[in-house]
Amino acid sequence: MYNVKTLNKISHLCLDIVKQNGLTVDDAIETPDAIMVRSADMNAMEFADNLVCIARAGAGTNNIPVKGCAEKGIVVFNTPGANAEAVKELVICALLMSSRDVVGGVDWVRSIADKKDEIPAAVEKGKASFIGPEIMGKTLGVVGLGAIGAKIANAAIDLGMTVYGYDPFLSVEAAWMLSSSVKNAPDLDTIYSNCDYITIHVPYIKDSTHHMLNKDTFAKMKDGVRIINLARGELVSDDDMLEAVSSGKVARYVTDFPNAKTANVKNIIPIPHLGASTPESEDNCAVMAATQLSDYLLNGNIKNSVNLPCVSLSRCGESRLCVIYRHGPNMLSSFLELMNGAGANATNMISKQRGDFAYTIIDTDKKIGNDISEAIAKLPDVLKVRVL
Repeated sequence: MYNVKTLNKISHLCLDIVKQNGLTVDDAIETPDAIMVRSADMNAMEFADNLVCIARAGAGTNNIPVKGCAEKGIVVFNTPGANAEAVKELVICALLMSSRDVVGGVDWVRSIADKKDEIPAAVEKGKASFIGPEIMGKTLGVVGLGAIGAKIANAAIDLGMTVYGYDPFLSVEAAWMLSSSVKNAPDLDTIYSNCDYITIHVPYIKDSTHHMLNKDTFAKMKDGVRIINLARGELVSDDDMLEAVSSGKVARYVTDFPNAKTANVKNIIPIPHLGASTPESEDNCAVMAATQLSDYLLNGNIKNSVNLPCVSLSRCGESRLCVIYRHGPNMLSSFLELMNGAGANATNMISKQRGDFAYTIIDTDKKIGNDISEAIAKLPDVLKVRVL
């Protein structure tokens, strides 16, 4: 049976699912078949040949060498949408904090605590310094309309805001989740020029979204815009943001990724990475990760992989052959030829490609042994073979 290693403290619900599926789970396993991780940095780790998958209990995978794993035939899963409710609620909180200077007001009240009986009068005199606009009737731009962005857009509509959404990769599933009142922004400039508030919910990709908010994009925005970043710190140029906040171009910036530059700046609200930090979110992510990991180990099905094709097939044979390989001509026919030569026929199969990599599942009409899997493993460009 398979051994699963945990690199962080994982919800007991996740451990229960793994154990119910007959898998062994422990944080002390030295050569695991699978790994479950939350935030531990795996980029410098070396992986044994028997490792077949890594499940990240969360959406981001910057702590995992995703490309290197694909080269070794190791599937990397994440759990998109499992923390969507938690992030949505904190974004709503951030919208309000970016408008009403509650944080500054609380700090000020604490600073006059020694006035004691004079505090009520001081509050009435000083409260005007913390005044801020209501969000109802204002315009919000949501960049990225996945599970999180869609929930935020819908919630903002319910709060009486006008909402523009931008996502050139909008999935059919996400589109069904969106309120019909959300306006389609054909490009980012539409968001920048029309919105009083902007919240970003896109992945960090070094070549495309690195510092996507910078001095050039700030120049296209309304004066006094309020910006929320609960997605990735690297999406925003800190140096350009400091300048924009200092000039008043950006009235307030809320970030879930504080650092030395942003931790103590007027009109920047640094939240200590609380976006998904709710017990419900942690449980949801862990359960989703455990379910996907178990299904892959036991059935070869891939769902929510970030580095290999997502492939799922109901079982209908005596054995199941699963092959990860670099995509190329005649690969599938080579697998079938070796199977047929050993007297095994395919009862069902599915094959998909993602970038340079492909994944094939073949159900067979009879049990197949190590001789077939070993022969397939020797083929050029085959990365991982399993018989289930």
